[in-house]
Amino acid sequence: MPLGLWSKKRGKSKETSKLVESEADPAPAPPAADPAPAPPAPRARLHFHAQLAHGSATGRVEGFASARQLYAQIAEAFCIPPAQIMFCTLNTHKVDMDKLLGAQIGLEDFIFAHVKGQRKEVEAIKTEDVLGLTITDNGTSCAFIKRIKEGSLMDQIKTVCVGDHIESINGKNVSQYRHYEVAKMLKDLEKGQMFKLELIEPMKAFEMLEPRSHGASLPEAKISRGRETLRLRTKGPATVEEMPSEAEEKAIKKVDELLETYMGIRDIELAATMVEAGRDKKNPDEFAMALDEALGDFAFPDEFVFDVWGAIGDAKQGRLE
Repeated sequence: MPLGLWSKKRGKSKETSKLVESEADPAPAPPAADPAPAPPAPRARLHFHAQLAHGSATGRVEGFASARQLYAQIAEAFCIPPAQIMFCTLNTHKVDMDKLLGAQIGLEDFIFAHVKGQRKEVEAIKTEDVLGLTITDNGTSCAFIKRIKEGSLMDQIKTVCVGDHIESINGKNVSQYRHYEVAKMLKDLEKGQMFKLELIEPMKAFEMLEPRSHGASLPEAKISRGRETLRLRTKGPATVEEMPSEAEEKAIKKVDELLETYMGIRDIELAATMVEAGRDKKNPDEFAMALDEALGDFAFPDEFVFDVWGAIGDAKQGRLE
């Protein structure tokens, strides 16, 4: 994805305090004549409370540094396979895409895990160039529907809902595909042809059944955050950070919108990683090099990279609403 000659490599972003996995180093021994001080107390690891969204007792998770580790911890706490977890929401049991767990978890947030429920099949003819679906995933290759465009082809099929996991497309199992791969397969379906989707909806308790939702609209998407947040990273350790600045939050939301426009996906964690990659870059060539190093698998087109670079610059200059 080169945009020109790159003369500088990406500078490593500064990280704040890491999750503590062991006790702090003991203080140096005092002179023999003095009484030995008590050893320093170990710093407690961060812990969060969690429930299954369809109803369960409360469990506790701690010590995770990525979404994959978080799901493994939740699965262990509730004695279920990790692959059963579709996605998590913060502070609500509802399938609310505004509350979807992404790159940031507020230190006071309560985690609700949505697990796989009923399977269903949908057959339709692709009468339009686009289906009207926006896809995201949970960070462990479980792609699901984040938004359904009102008035679109898929909006007319009422059994398709926000939160549904796309398990297969025309008989091809895509349950371990990333969201951008699933979005591309849907986009590449031939117009005028019949296609079949196999979906899995989130499990719901009977009293929690609700009308179908279109998901978050573009202006409504929010970043879940507390006063301090735990930042989950695809690569590297999780870190405790101050919540994003107003300019960074606006940039992340704008980049998330650009991801939908160019790729048909929404991914706050990916958007936050891209904004972070551009934090100390001086030109789009340096920024493109940083994206290649961190996110080369996505093969972003040049025009998308320029637009993201522009969004980051606009946010820094206060030009984003």
